[in-house]
Amino acid sequence: MYIQHNWNFRSLVCGVNTKIPINSGEYVTAINFDNAATTPPFNYVLQEIVRFAPWYSSIHRGTGYKSQLSSSIYEASRKVVANFVNANLSSSTVIYVKNTTEAINKVARHLAGSPDDVIISSSMEHHSNDLPYRSKFKVEYISLDNKGRLDIKDLSNRLSKHKGRVKLVAITGASNVTGLINPVNSIAALCHKHNSKILVDGAQLIPHHPFDMSPKDPIEHIDFLVFSSHKMYAPFGIGVLVAPKEVFTNPSDQVGGGTVDLVTHDYVKWAELPNREEAGTPNLIGVVALTSAINMLSYVGLSKISAHELSLCEYAFNELNRIDGISLYGDTDIVDRVAIIPFNIDGIPHDITAKILSYEGGIAVRNGCFCAQPYIQKLLKISERDIEDRIKNPALPHPGVVRLSFGLYNTHNEVAYLIKLLKKIIKNKNYYYRLYKD
Repeated sequence: MYIQHNWNFRSLVCGVNTKIPINSGEYVTAINFDNAATTPPFNYVLQEIVRFAPWYSSIHRGTGYKSQLSSSIYEASRKVVANFVNANLSSSTVIYVKNTTEAINKVARHLAGSPDDVIISSSMEHHSNDLPYRSKFKVEYISLDNKGRLDIKDLSNRLSKHKGRVKLVAITGASNVTGLINPVNSIAALCHKHNSKILVDGAQLIPHHPFDMSPKDPIEHIDFLVFSSHKMYAPFGIGVLVAPKEVFTNPSDQVGGGTVDLVTHDYVKWAELPNREEAGTPNLIGVVALTSAINMLSYVGLSKISAHELSLCEYAFNELNRIDGISLYGDTDIVDRVAIIPFNIDGIPHDITAKILSYEGGIAVRNGCFCAQPYIQKLLKISERDIEDRIKNPALPHPGVVRLSFGLYNTHNEVAYLIKLLKKIIKNKNYYYRLYKD
């Protein structure tokens, strides 16, 4: 059982006491339960950006002092990232991209070979860990159990069926819809026994839970890891791809400045890794923000962060379960998860619920399908017929849920305020529905 902690995480984060207007004309302290989309920045990260700004310069090949310093900071950052996730830089490389989506697309393009190659994804993935593979591979999807968790037996059967032809198993570390954490290291062992590699989409997991790419048992190592800084309390978004060096045998999918050592009209000598995969001027400020956020997350401790966020999650689950008229989705057990809760108010569409919470209480949530439509369809038990009807008639309302996603700076008092407002909304359901339906 998780208990309330008194760590002063709130002081670490910028903007947590910002006052915003609500429908009554009052100004209230904003409550952000939309951290799965983007987190506010750490104060420390902003301070480090400002501290570095006078030294900001071009990197690689510049001879000026500022350029040399900027280049050193940029290259040293890769070791900071590798240490944070325990990546082995003798066999892997750290590549900077715009975001997690670009990282996955890069992997898909480099792995593409025979059209008969198989990618196994799952029915709980963000679209970014599904769509990039579809035009290049045969894609299969791991089944889910009735709680929305992966059916590991189904994955094992699929790996056995294809007899070593599975190029990659692409799995989310934690679902952006339900928060459920997948047993990625044991899945990695299963993949490696079948001569396959594993990619973990760590966007929802890395800021909230300890992660180890190179555990003691080498068969459990993670081959590919992708994540984004904008979910890690760092602005100036940048994405990270940690990947085996052996994968990058062909020229990059994006070429140009920074990717070459020598060029004539008839010849190109490509740069060494990771430079040849980072075309153009890199996002140096984004790297400074990322490494500063990593330093702060490491200083606070991901185990402490996870314990605090899960205490909020357990408290919210307990209170929501006591309210008639609330539907919860997925496994509600406080085990193997990050602090995300999907729900709906019975009789009120998800978009209207989100609007009411914002306009009446200054509470930010997200609603919809969160770029994971097949998973939402499964959780809401939407039939194939319903989906076909929506394809034929785009004007039909989109299904979806309301998502609460907690960050380290959220408090039990904020959750209590949410619960109080939800009870008020349900008690006056018809009034609020009429008020906000248009």
